[in-house]
Amino acid sequence: MLPDFPDAAFPAAPYPGVVPDRSFVHVDGGGLALTPDPSARSSWRVSGPGPGTDLDTWLAGRGAPPLAARVPLLTYGSNRNPAKIGWLRRELGLAGPVVVLRGRTTGLAAVWAHGLRVVDDQRPAVLAAAPGQVEEHSVWFATPEQVGVLDVCEGRSSGRYRLARVHTGEVRTEDGTLLDDVLAYVGLAGIRRPLLVDGEPVRCADLPQTAARVLRGERAPSDGLDATTVTGAPDPDAWPARLFVYGTLQPGERSWHLLAEAAAGPAEPVTVPGTLLDTGLGYPAMLRDAGPGVPGHVVPLRDPAALLPRLDRFEGPDYVRVRITTPDGRPCWTYVWTAPTCGFRSVPRWGHASPGVAGPRP
Repeated sequence: MLPDFPDAAFPAAPYPGVVPDRSFVHVDGGGLALTPDPSARSSWRVSGPGPGTDLDTWLAGRGAPPLAARVPLLTYGSNRNPAKIGWLRRELGLAGPVVVLRGRTTGLAAVWAHGLRVVDDQRPAVLAAAPGQVEEHSVWFATPEQVGVLDVCEGRSSGRYRLARVHTGEVRTEDGTLLDDVLAYVGLAGIRRPLLVDGEPVRCADLPQTAARVLRGERAPSDGLDATTVTGAPDPDAWPARLFVYGTLQPGERSWHLLAEAAAGPAEPVTVPGTLLDTGLGYPAMLRDAGPGVPGHVVPLRDPAALLPRLDRFEGPDYVRVRITTPDGRPCWTYVWTAPTCGFRSVPRWGHASPGVAGPRP
């Protein structure tokens, strides 16, 4: 499949480069457009004939990890530029498809840093708190290996930037998902603190590189961010810290004990897009499609990275764990059915009143 656009259509110079006005998945040489679709297993489709291909299916066809094995990473500088991604492939060995989703930030801004880059004397961007400010940026859904390449590019080990979970402001992707505690590279070295001109930071959106590189001002004492530094490689299982359950794992059902001690708070009733099926085996199956909706509960989790591998074994090979989004924008883990559905029937809900709960789970 040929890219929808080549890297050359989005030059990287001057920094931070030209950015597509769409979500895309980058392959060697260019990008394919992505569109949100809550009926798709991954919630996204790759451009193509008809409605396009589910993104997870497309990734699997290339031997690449699905979205569930990737971490969201806010990119507000050049890393959202296709030509820069191509450079990362050529120079630093970046491998595999790169998923780049459009994102809108509130309360955050890309601002010009105090110091210049050694390689080309251009002024880089840094992230800073900006109450009330709304900007358009992008979010990589990166594999841990891809994060390792970005670590080298951003100088994580040399102290230029630190990788952190940002608690300030709000980040939402194009499909409305709220990325709470999103990862981002934030300035660490003194020259990577915001530049203050007349006592105020200068937004990258307000001044181009040609004017920014000759600015004169003072170094800000801090970026104003509430951000927790991440040590080591980020674990995809650690985010989000919520699980949507719709069958025997719900409160009051026979498997709730597997979740009860891991819950960080009360379960909340919610309905998500999809279809609920009675397997006839004493437990239900959820399909990601344009069905009438699946009622269940969102359970906040204390330590999802510790719990989820145990639940993966409990659910077995007929289910796959994916991230979905509730109607109010909260991302959650859940399990969707992947095996054949011959003989199953649609049911409005699952619980004590459901006709299919009599049989034991094998």
